[in-house]
Amino acid sequence: MGQENSVRVKKGIERAPHRSLLYANGFSDWEIERPWIGVVNAYSAIVPGHNHLGTLAQAVKSGVYAAGGLPIEFPTIGVCDGIAMNHRGMKFSLPSRELVKDTIEVMTEAHGFDALVMVTNCDKIIPGMAMSALSLNIPTIILSGGPMLPGNYRGKRSDLSNIFEGVGKYIAGDMNEEDMAELERSVCPTCGSCAGMFTANTMNCVMEALGLALPGNGTIPAVYSERVRLAKDAGRAIMLLVEKNIRPRDIVTREAVNNALAVDVAMGGSTNTCLHIPAIAHHAGFDLPLSHIDEISRRTPHLCSMSPGGEHYIVDLHHAGGIPALMSRLAERNLISMTPITATGQSVGENLRGVRVSDETVIRTLDAPVHSEGGLAVLSGNIAPGGCVVKQSAVRPEMMKHEGPARVFDGEEEAFRAISDRKIKPGDVLVIINEGPRGGPGMREMLLPTAALAGLGLDSTVALITDGRFSGASRGASIGHVSPEAASGGPIGLVKEGDIIEIDIAGRSIQLKVSESEMASRALENRPSLKPTGSSFLDRYRKFVSSGADGAVFKEL
Repeated sequence: MGQENSVRVKKGIERAPHRSLLYANGFSDWEIERPWIGVVNAYSAIVPGHNHLGTLAQAVKSGVYAAGGLPIEFPTIGVCDGIAMNHRGMKFSLPSRELVKDTIEVMTEAHGFDALVMVTNCDKIIPGMAMSALSLNIPTIILSGGPMLPGNYRGKRSDLSNIFEGVGKYIAGDMNEEDMAELERSVCPTCGSCAGMFTANTMNCVMEALGLALPGNGTIPAVYSERVRLAKDAGRAIMLLVEKNIRPRDIVTREAVNNALAVDVAMGGSTNTCLHIPAIAHHAGFDLPLSHIDEISRRTPHLCSMSPGGEHYIVDLHHAGGIPALMSRLAERNLISMTPITATGQSVGENLRGVRVSDETVIRTLDAPVHSEGGLAVLSGNIAPGGCVVKQSAVRPEMMKHEGPARVFDGEEEAFRAISDRKIKPGDVLVIINEGPRGGPGMREMLLPTAALAGLGLDSTVALITDGRFSGASRGASIGHVSPEAASGGPIGLVKEGDIIEIDIAGRSIQLKVSESEMASRALENRPSLKPTGSSFLDRYRKFVSSGADGAVFKEL
């Protein structure tokens, strides 16, 4: 059953040398005869979301083996965005997504795997795996390592965003070194992806809503034994997908993507969704413009008040019923489709039978949402004709509309230095250029500047816009993905110190209040330049990467 790939490696007299090498691995004839299931393990000792994945990969293999397959484990890479944040290392984070995709394709095609279970947890690895699943289009299930539990700092629950914001409080003199030392030891108490609705947890929940992962994938905590049981179930479930020949492109349809987007904006997910879901759709064979994401966000209420903008953590969402409960709530008003097939081998509707919300303080009713619109908003205007993105669910009400003078910085370091030196004043609009996919290169997440502003109490009076992007842990009027980017001649590169910028998030507008003739004159004088990268890998990435508005995928050759 379902062995067309491995057959070309193991069958026939001409494959005798190949079988010799398989015997060297300790495989018996009857094992070699089974379907070959690649178990992609993104384990790493440096990434807290990944340092327990060996246990889960072993559980997956147990499930595969029990169900009649031959599990064959191999690795891929993974960057911890928190550790890579705010220095040169972050330039490599988004580009690593394409490397994850490529390494899996290389291993799978070279060795003839019949199906895959991908064991992952963190930001870029998840979408990179989904992109490879759709490119290869063999039966695949994605399994996350699960979220971290929240910490406890002096009687209050906490997560990684608190320590980043602590830097701002330290600058303001509201925390001392002893406070910071206590906080930094408390916010990350277990393994797993950081406890709030940041990018990793957003994408793990999205994989579940998309149908590429089993129910529970997004929310079962990393340290719960239930997570190990889910891993065993994933090993068994992949054999069902092999038997039924259910492939990623059968699962990831336009309807399924709409479901994933509805879930994302209902739970207040990361703006990085606007990079990764379009990239996944691209590999599924269709386009997903930013305008479509905004359309879904406008019609879908925000139902979960999650950190960093709210009070709840992923473990709370799990105890409230998880993603199935949230989907069942959205289904009450036909905000999701029940027909797409999923990794269980059943449809969304079949998966949701009997599911209910168990805590309506965490998953609100449709009549009493956190906000009437979903968590993401796509703005456009003369500074961002290709669009830009903000996590409106994490913006203070008073900052939904803002007008102020531009403070222009070439790169994150310049901006953070100005924040640290207390040179940013209430009302300012920070403009950070040359941090886009090409200009950065690598479109760095910029959590430290946004967190420092929040820690200084400036998130209620200061906006920040950039052709780069923000962490899922960012909050405030942090507007990223401005397209076209400055390095490609985008008008964000024409902004001058003191120019007035007008932001209207509800109206989906962002305008530089400069005349068209002045903009045209500046454009004639503008000569975008690319900073040296010091890396042949980043040089190659810069050459092939597309706009952030297109998911920062590689251009077709």
